[in-house]
Amino acid sequence: MYHCVINDDFDLAKIADSGQCFRWERQSAEGEEYRIISGDRSVYVTRIGEREFSFSCDEEEFHAFWRSYFDLDTSYREIRAGIDKKKDPFLAQAAEKEQGIRILRQDPWETLVSFIISQNRNIPTIRRSIERLCGLAGEKRMDARGCVFYAFPVPGAVAALGEAELADCRLGYRASYVHGAAEAVRSGAIDLSSLISAAPEEQERALTSLRGVGIKVASCVRLFGLHSLDALPIDVWVRRILDNEYPDGYPFERNAPFNGVMQQYMFAYYRLQAMS
Repeated sequence: MYHCVINDDFDLAKIADSGQCFRWERQSAEGEEYRIISGDRSVYVTRIGEREFSFSCDEEEFHAFWRSYFDLDTSYREIRAGIDKKKDPFLAQAAEKEQGIRILRQDPWETLVSFIISQNRNIPTIRRSIERLCGLAGEKRMDARGCVFYAFPVPGAVAALGEAELADCRLGYRASYVHGAAEAVRSGAIDLSSLISAAPEEQERALTSLRGVGIKVASCVRLFGLHSLDALPIDVWVRRILDNEYPDGYPFERNAPFNGVMQQYMFAYYRLQAMS
């Protein structure tokens, strides 16, 4: 068990609800504890003080993996401080209300498959399909509390699945897209690791070369899987924000290189306003 103080924006519930991750499981009604599965790892994160958190791993694993996963070497407080309150009061208010969101450094392969599966679906359905896929093709593991979980399957394991097996994951028309992406990564036709350091145009070109991956899914993979913080995925909610709040055009250059972070603040804030 490792305890640490995080002196920056870090809100488990807001990250969990931000639409970027699908294998977070709330362990308490208050949202103070989550089991988080990433790749073949699992950790329980519990808030035990105002800024103090407990991780169900040792210090070595925390620094080797989870510190990077939560992007703890980036100051999101400083990113928020760079917003021009006079020129963009809407964004400033959204960032203030939704502070605590961070962009996770997720595995590119897991992110690619997850967002292919996510197309035209709600969060619970996405999660169920991902868990079915993991249970079918992922390695069985045990977490720190003795509970079973399944690792996210490697590309070769997904590529080896037949049509009927993928159908059992309730993927619908996305099944062929997932299988195609798995075969492309397995064969080396696309190298996701090399894309992390590639130019934005190259990232988009490579990702959209995959069947079933359009601009929106590619933008999500760039932001959440390649950690390209300037990528700005545009879905129905974000399109509504751009139309209603920025009729004269959204200031991409002013918010660079953190447009993806701004998107998360705006998305969460607008959705909250709609539900209130």
